[in-house]
Amino acid sequence: MLLEGKRAIVTGASRGIGRGIALDFAREGADVAINHFAAADAAFDHAAAESLAADIRALGRRAIVIEGDVGKDDTADRLIGATVDAFGGLDILASNAGICPFHGFLDMPSSLLRTVIDVNLTGAYLVAQAAARQMVAQGRGGAIVATSSISALVGGAMQTHYTPTKAGVHSLMQSVAIALGRHGIRCNSVMPGAIATDINRDDWSDPQKRAYLDSRIPLGRFGTPEDVARVVSFLASERAPMSPGRRCWSTAGFS
Repeated sequence: MLLEGKRAIVTGASRGIGRGIALDFAREGADVAINHFAAADAAFDHAAAESLAADIRALGRRAIVIEGDVGKDDTADRLIGATVDAFGGLDILASNAGICPFHGFLDMPSSLLRTVIDVNLTGAYLVAQAAARQMVAQGRGGAIVATSSISALVGGAMQTHYTPTKAGVHSLMQSVAIALGRHGIRCNSVMPGAIATDINRDDWSDPQKRAYLDSRIPLGRFGTPEDVARVVSFLASERAPMSPGRRCWSTAGFS
């Protein structure tokens, strides 16, 4: 029970890596606020979030569902306010919300570029800032773990709008680790490689593509949301301590 008694927010939690993180937090003893954004299929996303909340409650933990686009200015404060109202405080933020609508570079619409930046980078910034303010006010420290991506380091022809945002998330955690270390708040990023989620279903569900991609991965398989979640739970726990000089670990990544 690495996180027994902790109160957490997971953004982008209705499916994929976010769902895996939220469930692992609950298994480790945390109450979880589930954030999701209902866009193309509102009914599906809301049902998925409510199903996750039911699974968390079945584990004996509390759960709430908060719909909202993290790229909007008012969402972060609303997330933190609802979590504090429900659980009495906030100890952990898993900033996971992100989108990657694949598109070529030469004909990239500026509107799509701005949308991806707003969700992936601006959203991560605003939620981390609001969560940190709450943690500082409580005076008991806390943990912020953001989901970056191995794409931040290797790039992608159809991801020229996405990879800079994930590099930015990685850099953001390095900077806020320094800014918040004095308050006892640990800040890290994780950099997943190929993880089997909805965002890349076309790759891992096609047998030929899957065989090719598996052959390029050292372990010979796609990762799972649970693989990432276990790392995030560790980094959110007291087993990932600050050094005696009160400097935070800046990042933690894997591929």
